[in-house]
Amino acid sequence: MWIVDKYIDYVKEQTQKNPEQSFDKILLGFKANKLRTKVLPKGGLARGYQKLEAMMMSLVADSLGKPDSYVWGNIFAPCELMQCFGLSTLSVECLACYLSGYHLEDYFIDYAQSTGIAPTLCSYHKTFVGAIDSGVVPVPRYAVTTSLSCDGNLNTFRYLEKKKGVPFTFLDVPYEDDDASVAYLADQLRDFTGELERRFGKKFDVEKLRRSLEIENETRKLLIEFFHLQSERYYPGELISHLYLMMGMHLMIGTPEFLELVRFLVEDIKKCPPFEGKKILWVHLLPFYQESLQHYFNENDKYQIIASDIILDSVEMLDEREPFTALAKKIIRNMYNGSYAHKAEIVSALAESLHPDAVIQFCHWGCKQSAGGSLILKEEMQKKDIPMLILDGDGIDKRNSHDGQIKTRLEAFLEMLDTLEKDEERSQQGREEKVC
Repeated sequence: MWIVDKYIDYVKEQTQKNPEQSFDKILLGFKANKLRTKVLPKGGLARGYQKLEAMMMSLVADSLGKPDSYVWGNIFAPCELMQCFGLSTLSVECLACYLSGYHLEDYFIDYAQSTGIAPTLCSYHKTFVGAIDSGVVPVPRYAVTTSLSCDGNLNTFRYLEKKKGVPFTFLDVPYEDDDASVAYLADQLRDFTGELERRFGKKFDVEKLRRSLEIENETRKLLIEFFHLQSERYYPGELISHLYLMMGMHLMIGTPEFLELVRFLVEDIKKCPPFEGKKILWVHLLPFYQESLQHYFNENDKYQIIASDIILDSVEMLDEREPFTALAKKIIRNMYNGSYAHKAEIVSALAESLHPDAVIQFCHWGCKQSAGGSLILKEEMQKKDIPMLILDGDGIDKRNSHDGQIKTRLEAFLEMLDTLEKDEERSQQGREEKVC
């Protein structure tokens, strides 16, 4: 590992000195990590999570190595449409996470703010903007974003169009779930497909889209099965394993490769031993770098994250006979669209299905949607007698997360869960003695 650390330090130093000459070094690291995940996967991880990490590393390394093979998007962009043209989708949020692997997020964030980007903008977006503005990352031919969830999306993509000349499509997602709203978004999706035809010189094949939606439906059903199995069996993973799963569900959903990966997860976990520890349902973003969270949730048989809402933010089964209408419904009915009460209702249903011992919501700094609605969700969990912890921090900028505070609150919460279990055991024992 010291070789990896040395290379990370080298790339960080070279990037800060000569940002416009550093991309090849960054890409080389991604390609090396792609090879490492296939040949020398992380020991201790479940095999399915090892395969998942290798797949996500390949997606980023292979796409960045071929600038004409991908478009930028946000995580809610309809990757199914890009796949019909043989294009990958790289979301700005996921790219920011990968760049942070070189510990460059603070440099990129400071660079973005030095050019006038507001400090209040989401740190994922600031990391990405700083990487592009500094000349580190080359730009693709096209981009697409949605109005869904994050109010920084439109401004970020407008800025990159103005500064770097990257044209983009903006998909305006209605809040209301009615026929008029679905038709409005479906028309935008058709127009976007026409734009991809013109820009990439390929003819759209609606049968490819229909097949993609069939695969997506099967993938989603298998993922739900996997979540149920993960609430019953110990499947060693890491915080970042759930981030990779979120990437797959948003950037590769509808592909045969990702379907096979999820199918492998389901079959592999069936071989694992029962899980006897505390089951955690995670809400919102996953601060994969945070040390205390890693300590408690990386390969720990006492505490296991059984699902994350952002992985399964859409539960819509898609009618492939009307593919544009189906995609429009999927996007509109996403739990991150509309009022927070809508999200709380879907998370509540997920909790009712998976029976977690607790819910943890991570409120990412700068994300108004997350922080503003957390108490609504907590009220819903109280109705179900499910303890919930709200943690504040930053999903990518370590300077905005205080490990000591997170550690103190997390340990107190987990201790409370253990106490509740012991109290319940004593109560059960008392009831049995009375019966006897």
